[in-house]
Amino acid sequence: MGDPLQAHPACMTLKAMPKAFSTLEKNILKTKGVSAAQLKKMTAAGLASRADFATVGDAATLAELCGLDAATAGKVMAWATGAPATGGGKGGGKGGTVVVETADVVYCVHCGTKQPKDYNSGDLCPACGKQAEPVSSCFWCGHSGPGKFCRACGAQFVPTGELELAIALKRDGVAKDEIPGKLAKMSAAEKDALWGRVRRGR
Repeated sequence: MGDPLQAHPACMTLKAMPKAFSTLEKNILKTKGVSAAQLKKMTAAGLASRADFATVGDAATLAELCGLDAATAGKVMAWATGAPATGGGKGGGKGGTVVVETADVVYCVHCGTKQPKDYNSGDLCPACGKQAEPVSSCFWCGHSGPGKFCRACGAQFVPTGELELAIALKRDGVAKDEIPGKLAKMSAAEKDALWGRVRRGR
């Protein structure tokens, strides 16, 4: 005599039901960019829950298995495994690499190339040939240096061609922190008028 539970119709129905993503899991996958057709491919491939993605291992394998693009596969694996999204490719979904750099690292403002260890302010970038970190003069205190702000007084540097305009605004009593923004908002006609004042004052 067989198992009475197996003979019961309701038990047979439950046994025959295939595993499937929950409604919540389906909605999350859709927000990650998975289409209805790709969702069917996942189910056909044997994926039926978030836990199954651990067996897949990485975004590249998921992309090949279900026809996903690399970016979508990376997002899905990041959600499923809790690892940072890497956009697929080699090692996609396995986590990113943390790069720790010292505070004195300099990148070229033009091409983004990291400068060599013996870099000095004013040197040319070996990649693009331009001045990696242009040296600017401060309209407020007169010091010069690299970067976006004066290391002596903290004022934001203005374009070299507008240095005299900034100095004129300083003489007019405009606050240090307001001058760069005021220059940026001035129209060409307003700058021409200010240049006229600068020339007359020379």
